[in-house]
Amino acid sequence: MAKSDYYEILGVSKSADEREIKKAYKRLAMKFHPDRNPGNAEAEAKFKEVKEAYEILTDEQKRAAYDQYGHAAFEQGGMGGGGFGGGGFGGGGADFGDIFGDVFGDIFGGGRRQRAARGSDLRYTMELTLEEAVRGVTKEIRIPTLQECEKCDGSGAKAGSKPHTCSTCQGAGQVQMRQGFFAVQQPCPTCQGRGTVIKDPCNACHGHGRVEKSKTLSVKIPAGVDTGDRIRLSGEGEAGEQGAPSGDLYVQVSVKKHAIFEREESNLYCEVPVNFAMAALGGEIEVPTLDGRVKLKIPAETQTGKLFRMRGKGVKSVRGGAVGDLLCRVVVETPVKLNEKQKQLLQELGESLGGPAGDTNSPRSKSFFDGVKKFFDDLTR
Repeated sequence: MAKSDYYEILGVSKSADEREIKKAYKRLAMKFHPDRNPGNAEAEAKFKEVKEAYEILTDEQKRAAYDQYGHAAFEQGGMGGGGFGGGGFGGGGADFGDIFGDVFGDIFGGGRRQRAARGSDLRYTMELTLEEAVRGVTKEIRIPTLQECEKCDGSGAKAGSKPHTCSTCQGAGQVQMRQGFFAVQQPCPTCQGRGTVIKDPCNACHGHGRVEKSKTLSVKIPAGVDTGDRIRLSGEGEAGEQGAPSGDLYVQVSVKKHAIFEREESNLYCEVPVNFAMAALGGEIEVPTLDGRVKLKIPAETQTGKLFRMRGKGVKSVRGGAVGDLLCRVVVETPVKLNEKQKQLLQELGESLGGPAGDTNSPRSKSFFDGVKKFFDDLTR
C-alpha cells in the first residue's frame, strides 16, 4: 500500500518552516496518541504516521532527500537503510514525554541535550583624551580572562582520553519524571544536561576546559567616538566551557575631561577670557582649536556670555554627518593687581561713566536698577 505524503499527513505546505511543522505535529500527536485512544488501532497507526512524517521533515538532510526522491529515499538500500517504520514506537506507542521533549523543548529553545555554556562577555573601560577620541587611535590593552586550555584543547578531558556518554541519561542530557498523566523532563543531575561526563579530567584545567590567563589585544578606536560608545570584539571574551564558543569583549569608551574644550555631540565649546579694554573697544585674539590656533575678531562693546561660532572646527561623529562647530563663549575679565596709575585711570573712567552719559554707557545696568526700584516700590504700596 502506498504511503501518504508526509506534508499531507501533517497538514502543512511544502514551504513550511520547522516551527510550523512542530506545531502541526504537537496538535496531531496529542489527538491520536494511544494513551488518549486506548484500544483504537486506527488512531495508533495514524500516530505512527504523524511521528514518522515529523522525524523526516525536521531533519534537514532527510527532508531534502524526501523532497527529491519521495519515500524511495528511505526504502531498503536508500538513505534510510530500512526506514523508520519499525523503530521507536514499541508495543504501546510513544509516550507523551517524547511529544513534550521533541516539540515543547525545541520550539522554546531547549532541546534535549543542553549545550556547553558559551563563555561570558567581558567589559573593559578605556580612557581616552579628547584628541584621541576625535582623531582615532590604536591602543593595546591587557585583560585577565578564562582561555581555552591548551593541554586538552578545551575538552576538559586528559590528553589521550575523551568525555564519555553519561550512563544516567544515555547521552540525552535529560531525565524523565512521570507525574500522573504527564511526563516531565529535567536536566540530568549526573552530567548537568551535557550528555557526557569526564572520567579522567585534564590536570591543567581540572575538567573545565578553561584556565585563567591574561591576554594582550590591539584595539583600533575609530575617529569620533565619545563617552558611552562601545566597541565589540567578537570572540575575545571568556572561553566557553568544554570547547563551547567564547563570549565577546566590549570596550567601553570614557573620554577624560579636557583642560580647554567641552564636547556636546559634534560641537566643541570653550571659554575665551577677554580683558576689559578689548571687550569695550574691540580687537583680535588667538583661540585654540584641535587643528591649531586661529584668529577671532572681537567686536567693540562685546558682553560676557557672547558666543562666537567657528564653523567646521568641531568633531566629526563616528556615526557620520557633518563636522561640528567650535563655539567660543566670551568672558570679560575684571583686572586684578592694579598699580596706582591704573587705579586712578579706572576711577576717572568710572566717574565719567556715572555722569549724564551713564545711561547710554551701561544700558543693562540702568535696566536692572530700574527694575529693582520698581520691585521695592511695589512692596511698599
